[in-house]
Amino acid sequence: MADVILSVVFGVFKILAVVYDVVTFVPYYIASKPGQKLKQSRRMKARSVDGNPASPFRCVELGGGPLTTTPFPECSTLEDLLVRAVRIYGEKRCLGTRELLREEDEKQANGRVFKKVVMGEYSWITFEQMYTRLTYLGSGLLALGQKPRKNILIFAETRAEWMIAAQACFKYNFPVVTLYATLGEDAIIHSVNESEVSHVITSADLLPKFKGIMGKMPKLTHLIVMCDNQSIASVRKDFQDNINIFTFNEVEVQGAEPDNIRTPVTKPKPEDTAVIMYTSGSTGVPKGVIISHGNLMAGMSGQCQRIAGLGPHDTYIGYLPLAHVLELSAETASLSHGVAIGYSSPLTLTDQSSKIKKGSQGDISVLRPTLMAAVPVIMDRLYKAVWDRVNSSGPFQKALFMFAYDYKRNSLEKGYETPLFDKLLFSKIRELLGGEIRMMLSGGAPLSEKTQRFMNICFCCPVLQGYGLSETCGAGTVTDVGDTSTGRVGPPLTCCEIRLRDWTEGNYTTGDKPYPRGEILVGGGNVVQGYYQNEEQTKADFIVIDGLNYFCTGDIGQFEHDGSLRVIDRKKDLVKLQHGEYISLSRVETALKMSPLVDQICVHANSSQNSCIALVVPNHKALGELATNLGLRDLEFEDMCTNSKIEQAVLKQLMDTGRKSKLEKFEIPAKLKLVTEVWMPDTGLVTDAFKLKRKVIEEKYKPSLQRMYSNVD
Repeated sequence: MADVILSVVFGVFKILAVVYDVVTFVPYYIASKPGQKLKQSRRMKARSVDGNPASPFRCVELGGGPLTTTPFPECSTLEDLLVRAVRIYGEKRCLGTRELLREEDEKQANGRVFKKVVMGEYSWITFEQMYTRLTYLGSGLLALGQKPRKNILIFAETRAEWMIAAQACFKYNFPVVTLYATLGEDAIIHSVNESEVSHVITSADLLPKFKGIMGKMPKLTHLIVMCDNQSIASVRKDFQDNINIFTFNEVEVQGAEPDNIRTPVTKPKPEDTAVIMYTSGSTGVPKGVIISHGNLMAGMSGQCQRIAGLGPHDTYIGYLPLAHVLELSAETASLSHGVAIGYSSPLTLTDQSSKIKKGSQGDISVLRPTLMAAVPVIMDRLYKAVWDRVNSSGPFQKALFMFAYDYKRNSLEKGYETPLFDKLLFSKIRELLGGEIRMMLSGGAPLSEKTQRFMNICFCCPVLQGYGLSETCGAGTVTDVGDTSTGRVGPPLTCCEIRLRDWTEGNYTTGDKPYPRGEILVGGGNVVQGYYQNEEQTKADFIVIDGLNYFCTGDIGQFEHDGSLRVIDRKKDLVKLQHGEYISLSRVETALKMSPLVDQICVHANSSQNSCIALVVPNHKALGELATNLGLRDLEFEDMCTNSKIEQAVLKQLMDTGRKSKLEKFEIPAKLKLVTEVWMPDTGLVTDAFKLKRKVIEEKYKPSLQRMYSNVD
């Protein structure tokens, strides 16, 4: 009976919606101008320079002119960029840090106790205050023996002091070596020794990582420690006398002394190294990418051109690793345009984040940012969180949401907005991200079309998908704000050109129809010169064509009718099965992770087998509901993951998801194993951008993989 009533009610809603559309059509058509929006979305965005699909593609904004190399004509280095920002935005908010009020123990239902935090408001320093601090810090580092054009390493979590330290190094021409804060001892030793640093800037939380390994880094003499209220006096005793340990504040005080502050500054040049960025090591030992001031300036010139209206009215939330080129570029570009940056972390980002005490606010609710960058795994979690809330609501609320969602999706595809639904329904979902977000940028990995469309609809803002790598300063392509399509990464930025190179082994060529396809090569001033002390890999991954330096990405793309790029494959993820079919591991993972049962997934294929298998980190709540539906109640999570009945039910649901995503039969895993361990960066199984470290995963789960293959029919 309830279903009948709901059908009648929503039948009435649909009739009212039709009447509303008819009554408001003329005035709303005039106000919304959907024709112009659709025209903007479908416009030509990039072209081959000479009409040949094998030639480079450039964005139409260049109009035949040169590639851009700087966001502002008067600036050629990162130091120039900051000086300009301080001159224009001196008294405005610059960097914000949220006050920690207290930590509390919170007991969980299973008896475990977790540390939770209660946070206060954001406190801010201005652009001028930041510039004073970074000047003192740079002066202090000079006084402690750090030399211009000599490497210095920053090993810390994302925070205001990280950016202050980086800007100090840019000003004083100290090349910054970056390293992910989650990496272990071997990676620290490798990076410190290879880059030959004598000074490391780290945090009090990470300082203990150095205790047992100092003897393996003979050239390291100084540790500069970012402290909040922690005392490091006791920690100092654990280090040998030949290691000098200073707090961040102590170095600033020393740098402010008259004799030190008067020391001449060696200004950087565009060709000077700004950053040696060690990659996340998803395919092996981290490589040091050599990024010059000119490289970063060129990359930002293209990125900023795509972010409409970037300025001091904006607030950006910084929580991704600053050791990742996406975050470093985003924050540096924000500062150059007077945007305030409020700092956060994945553990305190939202009201539901793991370290936020129940009933208190996460960082994003307090900061209410207008701009945000995210990697796809963050957006996938938001997608599943909203759907969990919708599915757990009553039948009326769920049906109302589905009606509004479908109505808005259809309206957007026709070029219309839906202000009524945005205000009455979707504004509540927007509050999950503070309620003021006007633009989001996704990068670091492919974002599924379903998640991108969902974010556009529910958070009432464009989600721009970008494509770039450390080797291109994070710059390559970014979708247009007005582009209503999904699944594409947009046209080349103004700083670079992109060409496709035939990859015959994978049957991808620039002569393919309807679109040219091939390996993506990015060329321009944003392309770095190579890898630190790794000439062999540099020669393998970089190539000069017609005098322009290109990076060979290993990704496979196609240029579509309007000049937008779609990434369709990756050479390293493509496996040829026993019977000759090619399977793209990342494509299968992107499709299957849309299942509510899947939090993380790694698909494995072998050329000696005729099908693939999968390792799945299941969603706790969804797996529990599945177990209950199977009559298996009161099981611990570990027991659910080893139960064969549950395993088969999960496999059946993934097969259904795969078929709905139009995967071929051989692309759908024949067997799977449910994994209890969540793959976080500190496990070493994924990078800080949550990219899978396939070789590490394969080695860890080797017995399970062999067992699954032996049981495949």
